[in-house]
Amino acid sequence: MFILACSQLLMIFVHATSGYNYTTNYITVPVDHFSYTNDDTFELKYLMNDTYWDVNKGPILFYAGNEGRIEDFCENSGFMWEISREFQALVVFAEHRYYGDSMPYGKHSFDDREALGYLTSQQALADFVDLIKYLREDPLSIGKRPNPVFALGGSYGGMLAAWFRIKYPATVEGAIASSAPIWQFTGMTPCNDFYKVTSSVYRNASAECGSTISASWKAIDDVTESDSGKQWLTDNWKLCKPLEDSDDVAQLKSWATDVYVALAMVNYPYEANFLAPLPANPIKEVCKSMTNHTEDDKTLLMSVFHGLSVYFNYTGSANCLDLSSAFSDDIMDGWGYQACTEMIMPLCTHGGEDDIFEAYPWDFEGYADYCENRYDVRPTTDDVEKQYGGKNLKAASNIIFTNGLLDPWSSGGVLKSLSSSVRALLIPDGAHHLDLRASNPNDTSSVIHARKTIKHWITKWIFEYRYRK
Repeated sequence: MFILACSQLLMIFVHATSGYNYTTNYITVPVDHFSYTNDDTFELKYLMNDTYWDVNKGPILFYAGNEGRIEDFCENSGFMWEISREFQALVVFAEHRYYGDSMPYGKHSFDDREALGYLTSQQALADFVDLIKYLREDPLSIGKRPNPVFALGGSYGGMLAAWFRIKYPATVEGAIASSAPIWQFTGMTPCNDFYKVTSSVYRNASAECGSTISASWKAIDDVTESDSGKQWLTDNWKLCKPLEDSDDVAQLKSWATDVYVALAMVNYPYEANFLAPLPANPIKEVCKSMTNHTEDDKTLLMSVFHGLSVYFNYTGSANCLDLSSAFSDDIMDGWGYQACTEMIMPLCTHGGEDDIFEAYPWDFEGYADYCENRYDVRPTTDDVEKQYGGKNLKAASNIIFTNGLLDPWSSGGVLKSLSSSVRALLIPDGAHHLDLRASNPNDTSSVIHARKTIKHWITKWIFEYRYRK
């Protein structure tokens, strides 16, 4: 196996997970790329496989890591592995700073505002530029290898892939931005669109299921008005901690809302374990028990509990229901800060016909107060637009935005082509970055077509790159 040799390569481990073989590597990068007042450095992790790489002309398929351990995205992005042989490509998965093992200040990275201040998309993209520069260095001659680089990513990673091409076109030849809600920001997308998409997924699976979820919020309130009702719900929903007051009830409803969103995101046509171990078509499984929204409150709530159990206890291994979060702490630690700084994504619900959720307004000032109390920062609403152009992408090129229309985040995605080389690719029956996942016998024709189209564009970009050379 070809291994790059450089003083920045600190250590290598070989892994074989889910059938994918890769080396784990670390490169030294600055904590702060943009000022001359901080000389601190840290070790950024990346995963690499060069089995099929044509070192002289093969492309680099570069996954722009997002909010979590890079191994999780590596193991759920089988499309990159599948096309690496066809394109004779180097496969690289770069971890995002402040996630996984890439901690600028180790265990103190989240201690205070000063340490956390370097957690931005701009700093992360600059890390990726340094890594690509290193990967393209030719130790046998002066200069760089002539390898085109294509950024790929899903969700926040998809946003980074698109922004990478926009911000650093000399480094990245093209980008595949899957499920990338680059327009889920103030003034670009109505705040209730996200939950409208989520609601439509449940209603299309079963109108009665949508009505049951809609009715469940009032049923929860009615049952928990009394202490005996709180105890009944604690016992029958097998909660790890008892419901004691209205704040606990609000937390339960918030958890359930997050679970409904998560299920819509990973509503894949086969078993998967991206956010949690889940069956094929999990929303259909969730809706099986929700068949009558006019039942009495306790009967209705038990049908909802059986549906939600598909998410938190599909394997049967959970002893109780933990309401702390529908997502892992590893994700929430870093993303909570990012969501209080540059990633201000207004989300709201109007209730009624548009939503299966309770009405919940977007209150920026209230949210900003929370961020100030939690992280000692007060957000603004236009950072992303200033950095990356918002909806003004006339100067952009070579970006393919793919969106599954079952995915709530498609609400903030690019759903119409903007130019001859900034294209929208829709997957009507696809969920969250389904196109980046490995091929599966249960794949629908639309995602198969999407992958073929992506390969076509990469082939075109390689040809254009070589022609210019």
